[in-house]
Amino acid sequence: MTELLTAAQMRSIEQAAIDSGEVTGLELMERAGRGVVEAILEEWPDMALTSQKAVVLCGPGNNGGDGFVVARLLKQRGWEVEVFLYGEVAKLPVDAKVNAERWLEVGEVRPLSMGIYDKLPHPKLLVDALFGIGLTRALPKEITDFISFLNGRTRKPYRYRYRHVVSIDVPSGLSADTGNLLHLDTGAWLFANLTVTFTMGKPGHHLGFGPSFSKKLVIKPLGIRREIFLERSPYVDHNGDLRVSLVDQKLYGRKEPFVRSMLAKQIGDHKYTHGHALILSGPQHFTGASRLAARGALRIGAGLVTIGAEPAALPEHAVQLTSIMLSELSDAAALSEKLQDKRINALCLGPGLGVDDRARGLVEVALGGVEPHPTVLDADALTILSQNPDLFAALHKNIVLTPHAGEFKRLFPDIAEKLAEPATTGPAYSKVDATRDAAKRAGCVVLFKGADTVIADPQGRAAINSAHYERSAPWLATAGSGDVLAGFITGLMARGFAPMQAAETAAWLHVECALNFGPGLIAGDIPEQLPAVLSKLEDGR
Repeated sequence: MTELLTAAQMRSIEQAAIDSGEVTGLELMERAGRGVVEAILEEWPDMALTSQKAVVLCGPGNNGGDGFVVARLLKQRGWEVEVFLYGEVAKLPVDAKVNAERWLEVGEVRPLSMGIYDKLPHPKLLVDALFGIGLTRALPKEITDFISFLNGRTRKPYRYRYRHVVSIDVPSGLSADTGNLLHLDTGAWLFANLTVTFTMGKPGHHLGFGPSFSKKLVIKPLGIRREIFLERSPYVDHNGDLRVSLVDQKLYGRKEPFVRSMLAKQIGDHKYTHGHALILSGPQHFTGASRLAARGALRIGAGLVTIGAEPAALPEHAVQLTSIMLSELSDAAALSEKLQDKRINALCLGPGLGVDDRARGLVEVALGGVEPHPTVLDADALTILSQNPDLFAALHKNIVLTPHAGEFKRLFPDIAEKLAEPATTGPAYSKVDATRDAAKRAGCVVLFKGADTVIADPQGRAAINSAHYERSAPWLATAGSGDVLAGFITGLMARGFAPMQAAETAAWLHVECALNFGPGLIAGDIPEQLPAVLSKLEDGR
């Protein structure tokens, strides 16, 4: 897992480093500016070969101070650089003011105002250092008007010279915590070609609009010792604030015991060693979704997978299944009897289940019992939960809910409403916050689907599974892919994974399977990519 830092956590870490005497604020600003210049030249190495022209737009805070450092360093390379400031040098924060004064020794600071529009040059490089991670309010109208003007240049044909737009920390106006635009109603959106942030990524780089506006994300270190920001527990930072992590390749090193257990089956094992997953099917003519889930559970390593279906649906399954078992489950009573088999250790309800009385009864039985099974509730099962408060109240800690946005709104209408509110002032409410609140209310793990999937447990642990940047897999938006994901989670829980761990791992592997296949993917292709993906993990690739 890779840690992500909210704006408050990042500021706290920097202040802790300063307070420790390890570094000054001025030195951190210098390191940030150098990191931006390094990232620019790494992304576009041709720019290092000759002198270029650049415009640096500086704002009234420390982000603007970073911009002054970038301008000075580019000037030292022989570049022709023009700097525009929104605000006054005299009113800048202390460190930013020092760097503005250093720039004034070699260049000029021009006011960023309406009057400069026609005089603004057309260099190859535009550096956005207007507003960074600390912005919590809508952009001033002067800035949104200015961005609208810039967009007329940055998004027109190649003959216009703003070919490269680099944002420092986040594209100005984007919330670093939520990925929301703080000026959504204006339509003035600054798109970066490259976004350079420091120490660690921020949640907003992976949520909402963040990936679309950041385009490519580069993280540069500031040289702060890790001991400065080691947390007291795995999920709480040194200020007691809840952390959020990014699910990524680092979770799956070969030394991780649970990954080895997922990959390996030992001599002497038998099918029940790796669990028995039971997938509940819907009625006749609505059976495909449960088969997708079952295939996912089987491919991810459950030792045995059974589909439970009413009698009329059994022939549909039988003609298409070989490795997956079938069991007649006509009603809730039949499920209750089936669960007497102690070898069944994970359930999946929802894909194609329906929302009739039979389906409701199945959900009720699945949530009952003295020792309820690890269970995934997806699709139709979530609709049943939203319509039956008594069933929602029966949720337990061994459940994973997997709603998409519409299902989330039905299950948690007030939380969804809060999430949809425009962020104009104050602390932002993010998809991470919403998923945490939902998990706490439900008392179980919630996996809130999307290209920015967020997974949270009732204790507040949260992770983002981001299908963006180099992991972008838009072809996952295909019917049935969510059913496969539900099967992946179920299969991992059958193998003994804890609900949060199963949800994180399944979500990551789901994207990896899509990347392994590529465009043209349909849901049935996803489980069949697992052997190749798991082999790469085993090889350490």
